[in-house]
Amino acid sequence: MGKFNKTGKKEMPALNTSSLPDLIFTLLFFFMIVTTMREVTLKVEFKVPQATELEKLEKKSLVTFIYVGKPTAEFRKKLGNESRIQLNDSYAEVAAIQDYIIGERASMKEEDQPQMTVSLKVDQDTKMGIVTDIKEALRKAYALKINYSAQPRQ
Repeated sequence: MGKFNKTGKKEMPALNTSSLPDLIFTLLFFFMIVTTMREVTLKVEFKVPQATELEKLEKKSLVTFIYVGKPTAEFRKKLGNESRIQLNDSYAEVAAIQDYIIGERASMKEEDQPQMTVSLKVDQDTKMGIVTDIKEALRKAYALKINYSAQPRQ
C-alpha cells in the first residue's frame, strides 16, 4: 500500500521550451511570405473592368499604375465630382505624368527599364479626353508599353 500514499506533494514537471524559438520563427516566416504590403492608397473610385484580354506579366515590380476616377467621398468636397488622376498616393495633373514616369524609370535597374509597363486603371464614367491627354503625356515620356483597362458602357 505504500505506492498510493499521498503524504508528499508532487511538483509539476518543468515545461520543455526548447522548441519554442523554432515555432516562433516558423510562424514569423509564414506571415512574411503570405502578407502583401499595400503600395498605394486609392483616392479615386473606379469600377473594376471586365477583362477581354489577359496578359501575364513577367515581373509585377515593373508595372507603374495610373488611376483615374472620381475622388473618394472624403475628397469630393474639396475637389468636386470630376475625374482626377492619381499618381502613387497623391492627385496630379496631366503635366506631372511625364516627370512621374521618368522618375519611376530612373528608380529601376538599367536592364529592367525597357520592360517598364504603365497600367491605366480608369473608371467607366471617365471622359475619353483625359485618357487621351494621359496617353499623349506617356508618349512624350517614351512609355512604350501601356495597358489600358476600363469597363465599357452598357
